Amino acid sequence: MFLTIISFVFVLGVLIFIHELGHFIVAKRVGIKVEKFSLGFPPNIFAKKRGDTTYCIGIIPLGGYVKMVGENPDEKTTGADNEFMSKTVGQRAAVIFAGPFMNYILAIFILIGIFMVSGKAIFDENKVLVGEVVKDSPAENAGLVEDDIIISVNNMKVSNFENLRTEINSYVEKEITLSWIHQNDTITANMITTRQEIPNLEGGVDTVGLIGFSQKPTSYQSYGFFGSIKHGFVTTHIIVWETVKFVKKVVLGEVSAKMIGGPLFIAQQSGREAKKGGSSLFFFMALLSVNLAILNVLPIPILDGGHLMFLIIEKIKGSPLSIKARVAAQQIGLVMLLGLILVVTYNDILRVFKG
Repeated sequence: MFLTIISFVFVLGVLIFIHELGHFIVAKRVGIKVEKFSLGFPPNIFAKKRGDTTYCIGIIPLGGYVKMVGENPDEKTTGADNEFMSKTVGQRAAVIFAGPFMNYILAIFILIGIFMVSGKAIFDENKVLVGEVVKDSPAENAGLVEDDIIISVNNMKVSNFENLRTEINSYVEKEITLSWIHQNDTITANMITTRQEIPNLEGGVDTVGLIGFSQKPTSYQSYGFFGSIKHGFVTTHIIVWETVKFVKKVVLGEVSAKMIGGPLFIAQQSGREAKKGGSSLFFFMALLSVNLAILNVLPIPILDGGHLMFLIIEKIKGSPLSIKARVAAQQIGLVMLLGLILVVTYNDILRVFKG
């Protein structure tokens, strides 16, 4: 539990800090007065004013914000040069876009670092070497442990992980027979698979059977400096593309909203990845960083994408939307965001009770 909490705070803290730092740096760069830079939401456990800005750390680590002068629609403005609304559309758009962009850049750097330090995992194609075994899973309950070698499933010999996975996935909440080598002993045990819904390549959801273990790499191959940079960029853009496709399919109803996770899911997964090691935790952070970037550029009022949408409208019509229109749009956006929070919270609760 302690590792889960620490991992969750670390992962979310870094992602939020980088996001808000993007807004902050560009705002200061274009001459906007920043009144507050907050990591987390009040009540505050730390607050210190330095220059024009009060720097805060809130006790609720589920977000953050940068408060700029003249930013809110209902805020009185004087027309001073350091106010948000006094800047050009391009300058304001740069400030808003800087947050998601920093999350995108962070993902690239994290992945470059992972490939540089850890390299590429190499798996033995002629045997199935057991890696992590999920706690309280059918595999663990049957006695399977790390470094065991699986030799057959349902009396069918298996020589690689893909064949084994395909066979097990076809048995959903049904009994299978697994045989493996533990040290010098051959063990055979029956176990009932668990049910799991996973996205497929067509954008739908497949229901598969699992027993709860992963394959262990036999070694790691270094990519080198330039190879790591290349793979960092390529992998980031693969994640971006897959995330965009997933969001699109959720919006169109082609993928169940049950696939969306919230803070509790992030906390649980952070703990799991931390147990696997630093590379796994940082890869999960990169994945979340991309998700945070894309979520924030969606054209939903109250999110960064909603503000960018207002600026596009302003550029087209030659003047800002009325205060009444902006306030109404943000209220709609708030309702949509609260609805999303309820959905992901419900999904998280279901995951806890259903395992």
